[in-house]
Amino acid sequence: MKSISIIIPVYNEVGNVAKLHQEVVDVCRKIGASFELIFVDDGSNDGTAKIIKTLKPAKIIRLRKNFGQTAALDVGFRHVRNEYVITMDGDGQNDPADIPGLIKHLEENDLDVVSGWRKNRKDTYGKRMASRVANILRGILIKDGIQDSGCTMKIYTRESISELSLFGEMHRFIPALLIMRGFKIGEIPVNHRYRKYGKTKYDIRRTIKGVLDMMSVWFWKKFALRPLHLLGGAGILFLLAGFVSGIFTVNEYLKGQSMSDSAMPILTAFLLFTGLQLFISGLMSDMISKIYYKRYQTQSYFIHEITENNDDAGPGDHELHMK
Repeated sequence: MKSISIIIPVYNEVGNVAKLHQEVVDVCRKIGASFELIFVDDGSNDGTAKIIKTLKPAKIIRLRKNFGQTAALDVGFRHVRNEYVITMDGDGQNDPADIPGLIKHLEENDLDVVSGWRKNRKDTYGKRMASRVANILRGILIKDGIQDSGCTMKIYTRESISELSLFGEMHRFIPALLIMRGFKIGEIPVNHRYRKYGKTKYDIRRTIKGVLDMMSVWFWKKFALRPLHLLGGAGILFLLAGFVSGIFTVNEYLKGQSMSDSAMPILTAFLLFTGLQLFISGLMSDMISKIYYKRYQTQSYFIHEITENNDDAGPGDHELHMK
Protein backbone atom coordinates (compact mmCIF):
# COMPACT_ATOMS: atom_id res chain seq x y z
CA MET A 1 0.00 0.00 0.00
CA LYS A 2 1.49 3.34 -1.07
CA SER A 3 1.31 6.27 1.35
CA ILE A 4 -1.56 8.66 0.62
CA SER A 5 -2.30 12.34 1.15
CA ILE A 6 -5.95 13.43 1.37
CA ILE A 7 -6.68 17.08 0.54
CA ILE A 8 -10.00 18.52 1.68
CA PRO A 9 -10.70 22.18 0.83
CA VAL A 10 -13.31 23.67 3.19
CA TYR A 11 -15.24 26.93 3.25
CA ASN A 12 -17.91 27.44 5.91
CA GLU A 13 -18.48 23.73 6.58
CA VAL A 14 -18.64 23.90 10.38
CA GLY A 15 -21.31 21.18 10.56
CA ASN A 16 -19.55 18.70 8.26
CA VAL A 17 -15.80 18.69 8.90
CA ALA A 18 -15.63 16.69 12.16
CA LYS A 19 -17.70 13.76 10.87
CA LEU A 20 -15.89 13.78 7.53
CA HIS A 21 -12.52 13.75 9.30
CA GLN A 22 -13.51 10.71 11.34
CA GLU A 23 -14.79 8.88 8.26
CA VAL A 24 -11.55 9.50 6.34
CA VAL A 25 -9.36 8.45 9.26
CA ASP A 26 -11.40 5.27 9.79
CA VAL A 27 -11.11 4.27 6.13
CA CYS A 28 -7.36 4.93 5.97
CA ARG A 29 -6.73 2.92 9.13
CA LYS A 30 -8.95 0.10 7.94
CA ILE A 31 -6.92 -0.36 4.76
CA GLY A 32 -3.66 0.03 6.70
CA ALA A 33 -2.45 3.04 4.74
CA SER A 34 0.19 5.49 5.91
CA PHE A 35 -1.60 8.78 5.41
CA GLU A 36 -1.71 12.51 5.97
CA LEU A 37 -4.94 14.48 6.02
CA ILE A 38 -4.73 18.09 4.84
CA PHE A 39 -7.57 20.55 5.45
CA VAL A 40 -7.26 23.77 3.45
CA ASP A 41 -9.48 26.38 5.09
CA ASP A 42 -10.42 28.79 2.30
CA GLY A 43 -11.17 31.82 4.50
CA SER A 44 -14.10 30.35 6.48
CA ASN A 45 -15.95 32.76 8.79
CA ASP A 46 -18.41 30.41 10.50
CA GLY A 47 -16.18 28.65 13.03
CA THR A 48 -14.86 25.97 10.66
CA ALA A 49 -11.27 26.97 11.46
CA LYS A 50 -11.81 26.36 15.19
CA ILE A 51 -13.28 22.93 14.55
CA ILE A 52 -10.54 21.65 12.24
CA LYS A 53 -7.83 22.85 14.63
CA THR A 54 -9.11 20.30 17.14
CA LEU A 55 -8.97 17.39 14.69
CA LYS A 56 -6.12 14.88 14.93
CA PRO A 57 -4.29 13.71 12.92
CA ALA A 58 -4.49 16.59 10.44
CA LYS A 59 -2.51 19.32 8.80
CA ILE A 60 -4.46 22.59 8.65
CA ILE A 61 -3.61 25.25 6.08
CA ARG A 62 -5.54 28.50 6.45
CA LEU A 63 -5.75 30.98 3.60
CA ARG A 64 -6.04 34.69 4.44
CA LYS A 65 -9.37 35.04 2.64
CA ASN A 66 -11.71 33.15 0.36
CA PHE A 67 -9.69 32.54 -2.82
CA GLY A 68 -11.87 29.73 -4.20
CA GLN A 69 -11.67 25.96 -4.48
CA THR A 70 -9.09 26.02 -7.25
CA ALA A 71 -6.64 27.97 -5.09
CA ALA A 72 -7.35 25.71 -2.11
CA LEU A 73 -6.57 22.60 -4.14
CA ASP A 74 -3.45 24.19 -5.59
CA VAL A 75 -2.03 25.01 -2.17
CA GLY A 76 -2.87 21.48 -1.02
CA PHE A 77 -0.99 20.00 -3.98
CA ARG A 78 2.06 22.05 -3.04
CA HIS A 79 2.14 20.65 0.51
CA VAL A 80 1.60 16.91 -0.03
CA ARG A 81 4.34 14.46 0.96
CA ASN A 82 3.03 11.08 -0.18
CA GLU A 83 2.90 8.97 -3.34
CA TYR A 84 -0.86 9.11 -3.89
CA VAL A 85 -2.93 12.28 -3.58
CA ILE A 86 -6.69 12.10 -3.03
CA THR A 87 -8.98 15.14 -3.20
CA MET A 88 -12.54 15.39 -1.96
CA ASP A 89 -15.11 18.04 -1.07
CA GLY A 90 -15.52 19.23 2.50
CA ASP A 91 -19.32 19.20 2.43
CA GLY A 92 -19.61 15.47 3.11
CA GLN A 93 -21.19 14.63 -0.24
CA ASN A 94 -18.14 12.65 -1.37
CA ASP A 95 -17.94 9.28 0.38
CA PRO A 96 -14.55 8.36 1.92
CA ALA A 97 -15.55 4.71 1.50
CA ASP A 98 -14.69 5.15 -2.20
CA ILE A 99 -10.99 5.72 -1.42
CA PRO A 100 -9.98 2.01 -1.61
CA GLY A 101 -11.77 1.68 -4.97
CA LEU A 102 -9.93 4.67 -6.41
CA ILE A 103 -6.57 3.27 -5.30
CA LYS A 104 -7.36 -0.17 -6.68
CA HIS A 105 -8.46 1.15 -10.08
CA LEU A 106 -5.38 3.37 -10.33
CA GLU A 107 -2.97 0.53 -9.58
CA GLU A 108 -4.67 -2.23 -11.57
CA ASN A 109 -4.87 -0.10 -14.73
CA ASP A 110 -1.48 1.63 -14.37
CA LEU A 111 -3.08 5.09 -14.44
CA ASP A 112 -1.88 8.49 -13.25
CA VAL A 113 -5.31 9.83 -12.32
CA VAL A 114 -8.69 8.30 -11.53
CA SER A 115 -11.67 10.66 -11.49
CA GLY A 116 -14.88 9.94 -9.63
CA TRP A 117 -18.12 9.92 -11.58
CA ARG A 118 -21.17 10.98 -9.56
CA LYS A 119 -23.48 8.72 -11.57
CA ASN A 120 -26.41 9.31 -9.22
CA ARG A 121 -25.99 12.90 -8.08
CA LYS A 122 -27.77 14.13 -4.96
CA ASP A 123 -27.90 17.79 -5.97
CA THR A 124 -30.64 20.27 -6.84
CA TYR A 125 -32.19 20.14 -10.30
CA GLY A 126 -30.67 23.50 -11.26
CA LYS A 127 -27.17 22.42 -10.28
CA ARG A 128 -27.49 19.13 -12.18
CA MET A 129 -28.71 20.92 -15.33
CA ALA A 130 -25.89 23.49 -15.18
CA SER A 131 -23.40 20.66 -14.81
CA ARG A 132 -24.96 18.76 -17.71
CA VAL A 133 -24.68 21.78 -20.03
CA ALA A 134 -21.08 22.35 -18.92
CA ASN A 135 -20.28 18.68 -19.60
CA ILE A 136 -21.68 18.98 -23.13
CA LEU A 137 -19.57 22.07 -23.82
CA ARG A 138 -16.50 20.40 -22.33
CA GLY A 139 -17.06 17.35 -24.52
CA ILE A 140 -17.18 19.56 -27.62
CA LEU A 141 -14.25 21.85 -26.80
CA ILE A 142 -11.88 19.86 -24.61
CA LYS A 143 -12.74 16.19 -25.32
CA ASP A 144 -11.05 14.80 -22.22
CA GLY A 145 -13.23 11.66 -22.19
CA ILE A 146 -14.34 12.32 -18.60
CA GLN A 147 -18.08 12.25 -17.86
CA ASP A 148 -17.91 14.19 -14.59
CA SER A 149 -14.78 16.32 -14.52
CA GLY A 150 -16.35 18.56 -11.86
CA CYS A 151 -16.31 15.76 -9.27
CA THR A 152 -13.68 16.63 -6.67
CA MET A 153 -13.31 12.97 -5.63
CA LYS A 154 -10.13 11.98 -7.48
CA ILE A 155 -6.84 10.24 -6.92
CA TYR A 156 -3.56 11.39 -8.47
CA THR A 157 -0.02 10.14 -8.48
CA ARG A 158 2.23 12.75 -6.94
CA GLU A 159 4.19 12.98 -10.19
CA SER A 160 1.11 14.02 -12.17
CA ILE A 161 0.40 17.08 -10.01
CA SER A 162 3.98 18.01 -9.10
CA GLU A 163 4.25 20.83 -11.66
CA LEU A 164 0.56 21.64 -12.03
CA SER A 165 -0.38 25.31 -11.52
CA LEU A 166 -4.07 26.16 -11.12
CA PHE A 167 -5.88 29.49 -11.51
CA GLY A 168 -9.47 30.75 -11.77
CA GLU A 169 -11.90 27.81 -11.74
CA MET A 170 -9.44 25.41 -13.35
CA HIS A 171 -9.95 22.61 -10.82
CA ARG A 172 -12.80 21.33 -13.00
CA PHE A 173 -10.40 20.78 -15.89
CA ILE A 174 -7.48 19.10 -14.13
CA PRO A 175 -7.95 15.84 -16.12
CA ALA A 176 -7.81 17.78 -19.40
CA LEU A 177 -4.68 19.66 -18.27
CA LEU A 178 -2.99 16.38 -17.33
CA ILE A 179 -4.01 14.64 -20.55
CA MET A 180 -2.31 17.51 -22.42
CA ARG A 181 0.88 16.60 -20.52
CA GLY A 182 0.66 12.94 -21.46
CA PHE A 183 -0.69 11.44 -18.23
CA LYS A 184 -3.17 8.54 -18.31
CA ILE A 185 -6.65 9.22 -16.92
CA GLY A 186 -9.41 6.86 -15.82
CA GLU A 187 -12.88 7.22 -14.28
CA ILE A 188 -15.08 5.10 -12.03
CA PRO A 189 -18.53 5.63 -10.49
CA VAL A 190 -18.48 6.88 -6.89
CA ASN A 191 -21.13 7.36 -4.27
CA HIS A 192 -22.65 10.83 -3.91
CA ARG A 193 -24.51 11.80 -0.74
CA TYR A 194 -27.00 14.48 0.19
CA ARG A 195 -25.61 17.53 1.92
CA LYS A 196 -26.64 17.44 5.59
CA TYR A 197 -25.41 20.81 6.84
CA GLY A 198 -24.64 24.19 5.31
CA LYS A 199 -25.44 25.32 1.80
CA THR A 200 -23.85 24.95 -1.61
CA LYS A 201 -21.21 27.47 -2.69
CA TYR A 202 -22.08 27.19 -6.37
CA ASP A 203 -23.97 29.99 -8.11
CA ILE A 204 -24.37 31.52 -11.58
CA ARG A 205 -21.14 33.47 -11.21
CA ARG A 206 -19.11 30.31 -10.71
CA THR A 207 -20.85 28.75 -13.70
CA ILE A 208 -19.90 31.69 -15.91
CA LYS A 209 -16.32 31.65 -14.63
CA GLY A 210 -16.16 27.94 -15.33
CA VAL A 211 -17.28 28.41 -18.94
CA LEU A 212 -14.69 31.16 -19.46
CA ASP A 213 -11.97 28.96 -18.00
CA MET A 214 -13.14 26.16 -20.29
CA MET A 215 -12.46 28.44 -23.25
CA SER A 216 -9.03 29.14 -21.80
CA VAL A 217 -8.28 25.42 -21.52
CA TRP A 218 -9.48 24.92 -25.10
CA PHE A 219 -7.14 27.66 -26.34
CA TRP A 220 -4.29 26.29 -24.24
CA LYS A 221 -4.85 22.78 -25.57
CA LYS A 222 -5.01 23.86 -29.20
CA PHE A 223 -2.57 26.75 -29.40
CA ALA A 224 -0.45 26.96 -26.22
CA LEU A 225 2.72 25.87 -27.97
CA ARG A 226 2.08 27.86 -31.15
CA PRO A 227 -0.43 30.71 -30.66
CA LEU A 228 0.90 32.07 -33.95
CA HIS A 229 -1.12 29.36 -35.69
CA LEU A 230 -4.36 30.97 -34.45
CA LEU A 231 -3.60 34.69 -34.37
CA GLY A 232 -1.17 34.60 -37.27
CA GLY A 233 -3.61 32.56 -39.35
CA ALA A 234 -6.42 35.01 -38.64
CA GLY A 235 -4.05 37.88 -39.46
CA ILE A 236 -3.22 36.37 -42.84
CA LEU A 237 -6.93 35.97 -43.65
CA PHE A 238 -7.54 39.65 -42.83
CA LEU A 239 -4.51 40.68 -44.89
CA LEU A 240 -5.74 38.65 -47.86
CA ALA A 241 -9.21 40.16 -47.53
CA GLY A 242 -7.61 43.62 -47.36
CA PHE A 243 -5.52 42.87 -50.42
CA VAL A 244 -8.62 41.81 -52.40
CA SER A 245 -10.51 44.85 -51.16
CA GLY A 246 -7.56 47.05 -52.14
CA ILE A 247 -7.47 45.63 -55.69
CA PHE A 248 -11.20 46.25 -56.05
CA THR A 249 -10.82 49.81 -54.73
CA VAL A 250 -7.92 50.64 -57.08
CA ASN A 251 -9.78 49.10 -60.02
CA GLU A 252 -12.85 51.24 -59.30
CA TYR A 253 -10.67 54.33 -58.96
CA LEU A 254 -8.95 53.69 -62.32
CA LYS A 255 -12.38 53.37 -63.91
CA GLY A 256 -13.07 56.91 -62.79
CA GLN A 257 -15.30 55.99 -59.85
CA SER A 258 -15.16 58.58 -57.08
CA MET A 259 -13.97 57.09 -53.76
CA SER A 260 -15.07 60.03 -51.62
CA ASP A 261 -18.48 58.51 -50.97
CA SER A 262 -17.31 54.90 -50.90
CA ALA A 263 -16.54 52.84 -47.82
CA MET A 264 -14.10 50.62 -49.69
CA PRO A 265 -10.93 52.60 -48.88
CA ILE A 266 -11.84 52.58 -45.18
CA LEU A 267 -12.67 48.87 -45.31
CA THR A 268 -9.37 48.12 -47.05
CA ALA A 269 -7.39 50.06 -44.47
CA PHE A 270 -9.29 48.37 -41.63
CA LEU A 271 -8.67 44.86 -42.98
CA LEU A 272 -4.98 45.46 -43.63
CA PHE A 273 -4.40 47.15 -40.27
CA THR A 274 -6.31 44.45 -38.34
CA GLY A 275 -4.49 41.68 -40.19
CA LEU A 276 -1.13 43.24 -39.40
CA GLN A 277 -2.07 43.65 -35.73
CA LEU A 278 -3.22 40.03 -35.43
CA PHE A 279 -0.08 38.73 -37.08
CA ILE A 280 2.19 40.78 -34.81
CA SER A 281 0.12 39.70 -31.78
CA GLY A 282 0.61 36.09 -32.82
CA LEU A 283 4.38 36.56 -32.97
CA MET A 284 4.40 38.23 -29.54
CA SER A 285 2.15 35.51 -28.05
CA ASP A 286 4.48 32.90 -29.47
CA MET A 287 7.40 34.49 -27.63
CA ILE A 288 5.37 34.82 -24.40
CA SER A 289 4.38 31.16 -24.63
CA LYS A 290 8.03 30.13 -24.83
CA ILE A 291 8.85 32.32 -21.82
CA TYR A 292 6.00 30.67 -19.88
CA TYR A 293 7.44 27.22 -20.43
CA LYS A 294 10.85 28.38 -19.22
CA ARG A 295 9.65 30.07 -16.09
CA TYR A 296 7.08 28.68 -13.63
CA GLN A 297 4.17 30.89 -12.62
CA THR A 298 3.73 32.07 -9.02
CA GLN A 299 0.68 31.24 -6.93
CA SER A 300 -2.36 33.52 -6.69
CA TYR A 301 -3.16 33.06 -2.99
CA PHE A 302 -1.62 33.90 0.40
CA ILE A 303 -1.38 31.50 3.35
CA HIS A 304 -2.26 32.73 6.83
CA GLU A 305 -0.88 29.81 8.84
CA ILE A 306 -0.11 26.09 8.79
CA THR A 307 -0.80 23.81 11.76
CA GLU A 308 -0.03 20.11 12.14
CA ASN A 309 -1.92 18.00 14.70
CA ASN A 310 -0.12 14.67 15.00
CA ASP A 311 -0.57 13.74 18.66
CA ASP A 312 -3.14 11.08 17.84
CA ALA A 313 -1.41 9.47 14.87
CA GLY A 314 -2.95 6.23 13.71
CA PRO A 315 -1.34 3.05 12.37
CA GLY A 316 1.41 3.95 9.93
CA ASP A 317 1.30 7.66 10.76
CA HIS A 318 4.41 7.72 12.95
CA GLU A 319 6.50 6.35 10.11
CA LEU A 320 5.05 8.99 7.77
CA HIS A 321 5.69 11.99 10.03
CA MET A 322 9.30 10.98 10.65
CA LYS A 323 10.13 11.19 6.98
